[in-house]
Amino acid sequence: MTLPAISRFPVPEIKDLPEDIRTRILAVQEKSGFVPNVFLTLAYRPDEFRAFFAYHDALMDKPGPITKAEREMIVVATSNANQCQYCVVAHGAILRIRAKNPLVADQVAINYRKADITPRQKAMLDFAMKVSARAQEVGDDDMDTLRSHGFTDDDIWDIAAIAAFFGMSNRLANVTSMRPNDEFYAMGR
Repeated sequence: MTLPAISRFPVPEIKDLPEDIRTRILAVQEKSGFVPNVFLTLAYRPDEFRAFFAYHDALMDKPGPITKAEREMIVVATSNANQCQYCVVAHGAILRIRAKNPLVADQVAINYRKADITPRQKAMLDFAMKVSARAQEVGDDDMDTLRSHGFTDDDIWDIAAIAAFFGMSNRLANVTSMRPNDEFYAMGR
């Protein structure tokens, strides 16, 4: 069986990429054992690849009161709402690993309101979903709700920025018809 293309746009060969991008992709491959298709798909546009991953890393890799697993929860919930198969599958795998919980990604993707997560996490996801679908409706009451769960203004910014960034990412993944790597499906199970 021949697998479908990973993108409807041209996918460059790793050997033909600018050195900085090639180095990053090879480092990811060494760490994970495969190259996530998002790297190959976005490498079609090197300047945008660099900008995308710089902002991704700034949002997703920083330490703080919102854990890396919780950041992945935001991605999984909002990506499901945006019907982004790539991000639900890929970030679901990362969520399972970071949360050390083989069930949480499926629960969050399908209906986070019924997932085995804390009230604080549900409030975080309620806000992220609102930012993702109805940002124009965000008001002071949303801030008050989040603050009542212990979130700071910086935390609230992070939740909003992750939801917004992945809204863009979801749209690119859908337009490119980005295919999730088969490896993601079994990770963290």
